[in-house]
Parts: sequence; C-alpha cells; structure tokens
Amino acid sequence: MSFLTAALYKFVELPDYAALQAPLLACCEANGVKGTLLLAEEGINGTIAGPEAGVRAVLAYLRQDPRLAQLEHKEAWADKSTFYRMKVRLKREIVTLGVPDVHPALMAGQYVKPADWNALLSEPGVVLVDTRNDYEVYIGTFEGAINPATSSFSELPAWVEREMREGGQLADKDGKKPKLAMFCTGGIRCEKSTAFMRAKGFDEVYHLEGGILKYLETMPEAQSRWQGECFVFDERVSVGHGLKPGAHTLCRSCRDPLTDQDRASPLYELGVSCPHCHDRTSEAQKAGYRERQRQVELAQARHAAHIGVRQDSQSGH
Repeated sequence: MSFLTAALYKFVELPDYAALQAPLLACCEANGVKGTLLLAEEGINGTIAGPEAGVRAVLAYLRQDPRLAQLEHKEAWADKSTFYRMKVRLKREIVTLGVPDVHPALMAGQYVKPADWNALLSEPGVVLVDTRNDYEVYIGTFEGAINPATSSFSELPAWVEREMREGGQLADKDGKKPKLAMFCTGGIRCEKSTAFMRAKGFDEVYHLEGGILKYLETMPEAQSRWQGECFVFDERVSVGHGLKPGAHTLCRSCRDPLTDQDRASPLYELGVSCPHCHDRTSEAQKAGYRERQRQVELAQARHAAHIGVRQDSQSGH
C-alpha cells in the first residue's frame, strides 16, 4: 500500500486562479503526483495520488498560499497509482451548480459530525437528501434518503424547484419549510447545495461534515446507517466501511460502476459496453472501444500504463 491518494477542496476567493495553474502543475509533475485538480475563482477541488512524499510535498506547496493554509484533505492508500496523468484545469466553478450568487464560504448550512449524524436522522420530520448523481446512489446510500435521480449536479436546482411545489418532498408543511439533512461523497457538493437551499429560504439546513467518506472511515459498521458502497472518482471505483476498496469496477464506455450482476449480463463486454450503456452507443463506437481495449491489453502485457484510458476525475467530493 505504497501509493497515497489525497482528496481535497476549499471554497476560498482565488481571483488569480489562472496564474496558479502552471506552477501547481509543475510542482505535481516534479513530485511524481498524478490526478486532477480544478481551479476557479471560488476555490480548489480535486484528487491527487502518488508516492507519499510526493503527495505531501504538493499539499505543503498548496498550503504555502495563506488563502489555502487551512486546506483539509482526506487520505486513502492503494498498492498502485489510482491515476495515469496529472491535470490542472481552470473552471468557472469547482463543482458546477450553474446558479449565480451562491457563495458556500458565506452561506453553507450547518456541519454535523459523523458521530452525530445518526441522531439527526432519527429526529422526526427531517428530510434526508442525497445530493449525488443517480449512478452513485445506485451502489449505496443512507437508509431513507431521497434520490433526486440527477445525472449531473447542475440538475439539482431544477429538482429542488419541482419538489418545493405543493405536494413535493420539499414543500412547506404547516406553513414551515422542512428541516433538511444533505450529504455527498466528501462534502463539497453539500457546501454548495446547502448554500443554495438557504438562498431558497430554508433555515434549518444541515450537512454531513467530511461527507460519506468520513462517515465510513469513522463510524463503526455495527452502528452505521449506510447501505451498500460509496462511489469514488478514481480507480478504486467504490469503498465500504473503513474505506476498504469495494467490489465494483468501472465501465470504460459510460463510466458507471458495475456490480457482479452487471458483469454477468450478456450486454457486458470488457472495455466496450455494459447493461447501462449498451443501447446508447453505435456499432461504430463499440468498434472504437474494442480497439482501445485491445491497446490496453497490449500495454498490460508489456507492464506499461495505457495513457489512452480515460482517468479523468469527475471531482465530485
């Protein structure tokens, strides 16, 4: 377990974010670190992996900037690198909601520590919302959570608007907005979504500090209200309690997580298709994926990484 993975994000004003790109990329490459980091005026987000000394050197470099001095990260270990490339990208948002004037650094909901999360969920009337995408919810979520069935985070505002109407799951009850508990993988989408909900007039808005990953890391499995595994945006694909690697693999066509049942389907072809995407790709696309898979297998036979394999972090902490 010699490779360290660090997931990180921070909402902070970085008006000079474009100027940070090249030096940060150079630092990562000099230290043998790979992954994806996103920079925007609202902050930084991403996941990096590599030798422990290299990852810690990059984290120290970031924290030299006074604005990032309090940057927190989450660690996990693997016996191989979870990424094949290093990318530092400039973005409009570090997690795309698509709603202007939502400022998580100023408006986010109230943190709830993992040790206190179960108690919050036991309170009567609490509405529990999974802010992640449908393919993530598919492999695991908290008992009783609402699945907005979104394919991207930017679809969440439209779902909120629909559910705030009379009869919806977020509608007023007895003239009062419900108490909300929201969660995501590592916390970043919760900070933005809870800020959005507060802007929509919800006063009691809570989110799981450190996200699902911190809950799975610290909560004893016997006391857990989590069901299934948690999708992660690297080659581990999913993790369970104690952040142990899960049983899921990744479809190289649609990037959805795959169960044993999915892989047993006649619609599954390694590197080409799965039950989720088989009917959405043409024969020409499948032929291209087959050639890519052939190149991957040739590279593996040479004990080399195939740089054509998509390893983009979707950065959905």
